[in-house]
Amino acid sequence: MTASSASPPPSAATDTSANDNIQPFYLLHKASSSKNSSRKSAAARRIDLSPSKPSNNSQFDSHKAFHSVWSKIDSSIKGVLRDVNNNVFNEIHTWVRQSFLEITSSGLPSFAEATRSLPILNHATSKQLFTGLVLIKNMEFVDDLLTFEELGVCLKSHGCHVANLSSRDFSTKNGVGGCLRSLLRQFLMVALDAADISILASWYREHGNHDSPVVIIIDDMERCSRSVLSDFILMLSEWVVKIPIILIMGITTLDAPRIVLPSHVLQQLCPSKFILASPAERMNAVVEATLVRWCSGFSIGHKVAVFLRNYFLNHDGTLTSFIRALKIACVQHFSMEPLSSNLGLLAEEDSNDEGEGPDFSSGMVAQIESNLACGLTELKRSQKCWGTVVMCLYEAGKYNKVHLLDLLCEALDPNIYNAVASAASLSQLLKSWENLTMDILEIHDKVKELHPMIKMEDGMSLKQDFTDLSKRHTSRTAAYIKESKTGNEKAANLITSMISKFMKPIECIPFHEVVCFKDVEKLQLALNGDPRRRIQVDLLEFHKFLQCKCCNRTGNVPIPSMPDTSIMYTLAQEHGDLISLHDWYQCFKSVVTNPSIKVKHKGKQQSPLRKKRKETNENENKSESSIQARFCKAVTEMQITGLIRMPTKRRPDCVQRVAFGL
Repeated sequence: MTASSASPPPSAATDTSANDNIQPFYLLHKASSSKNSSRKSAAARRIDLSPSKPSNNSQFDSHKAFHSVWSKIDSSIKGVLRDVNNNVFNEIHTWVRQSFLEITSSGLPSFAEATRSLPILNHATSKQLFTGLVLIKNMEFVDDLLTFEELGVCLKSHGCHVANLSSRDFSTKNGVGGCLRSLLRQFLMVALDAADISILASWYREHGNHDSPVVIIIDDMERCSRSVLSDFILMLSEWVVKIPIILIMGITTLDAPRIVLPSHVLQQLCPSKFILASPAERMNAVVEATLVRWCSGFSIGHKVAVFLRNYFLNHDGTLTSFIRALKIACVQHFSMEPLSSNLGLLAEEDSNDEGEGPDFSSGMVAQIESNLACGLTELKRSQKCWGTVVMCLYEAGKYNKVHLLDLLCEALDPNIYNAVASAASLSQLLKSWENLTMDILEIHDKVKELHPMIKMEDGMSLKQDFTDLSKRHTSRTAAYIKESKTGNEKAANLITSMISKFMKPIECIPFHEVVCFKDVEKLQLALNGDPRRRIQVDLLEFHKFLQCKCCNRTGNVPIPSMPDTSIMYTLAQEHGDLISLHDWYQCFKSVVTNPSIKVKHKGKQQSPLRKKRKETNENENKSESSIQARFCKAVTEMQITGLIRMPTKRRPDCVQRVAFGL
């Protein structure tokens, strides 16, 4: 009792600190100093920041569903990229072991010799450094960062000591010492100020690490400082007998070492060449794993696929940008489609079943409607069949250099499926004509003669359409499949029947909205971007993010509960190119201090004494210095976001508007 009475009330201390503390972010809503519980409940009714809870507690929300789906897509991408380079990684590991045996063939030096600064020269080639030159073919190096990380993990799994160095470690500012510090930090797991390679030699001999090679991976030698890289290679060649170091460097051309390194440094290298998978092979593997095979259930429409292909080809040609665009499409799908949360259940069901079958469990059906569950079951089965047929077509066109992404864009086109459906409808029409002309033999005979001809033409047209589809981007001869070859005819008939039965695009299947993203305009706006316009829209429509009901009812009229920057931007719309700081501040002050424009709430009548105390507290809270600080902070935020320019010496009392037309 005594301790509680001696200390100030916690609510008063909180209010005082809140008034004096100007936070470095948007002032969303001014904290109320009133202790009336009815006012607090009214504010809680006005602003509901908590996400809406689903009716069923077991059902996924969109956020959780997105993370479940994208985690499966991301793990599939990493897995296929690792598998694409698996043969090269094994080849590099074999070469590393052979190089290590050759280095240690003359025996290991003693501990005293290994830690001594003087080099050991047993023969003329003892200073040569075994170097693996890994040829990368991507347009941008960002696609190969993960590849070299995976290479390091692969070599570590085989018992090698591996350190990954980037081109930033070989800067002129840090010199060779920066490279050594990075090596010691990765091998010794401690940060050392002293940069001495003898420390690395002691670690290699003392801790029983001398049975495995030391592999140093430099991801991009062409971006390194030439002088620092040359000195680093010369230093390693002096210690290669004491520390069996093997160097691996990424290059874009075979002439890169000769261009980057001087001749006396090249003489210290014993190079071997390795070639990573091409960008086309990596792209085909990613498309197959994420968009053709049943990976997570998420799919894209025809227009989105065409846009992603053009974005990949015209933007920067990197696989990283394609994956980022695919992730943005996935985010937008879960944010726009209310039923997309069921896709999370679909992904979880796949993880539990591990591919045992397309049917959902009873628990899955219990969480969603029976019609939707049946529809998703049929959609999943259709998509698996569709993906199989697409891969069969890709295998047929692979030898003609058909890319899987191009084939995917054509296979997702609903017009092809509609053309097949229209051919079937024509056949049905002729069949109905046969029934109608039974009594008129003259017409009936002609219809019967036309019916098999239509079937034959439809079959030949269908074959021709999908033969051209698999060879769309290659030159072809007129007589590619001869009539005399029965085996080819049977294969063509088989693929034709597969196409007509299973080649149904995702957009033509019921309930495809749950799993398929089709809004290409939203994706294009997110990738190409218009950040200045987006900032202006967000400042005017802030209530959609804050879920503020009182601000939503006011329209464009500024009220005190709005964020300060939104108030400032709304007031700026009334000015031209130049905004007077004095007038702008007075308008801002009138908004945040004027109680007449506040939204009124129903409540019990308060006594005059309590009402007077409340007005006094509000006036104290909204002091002149606090309002000025809020004004300066909002002006600075608008300047940082590029909406205004700060005053100049010529007009120190005005700011200039930069963004117009919204």
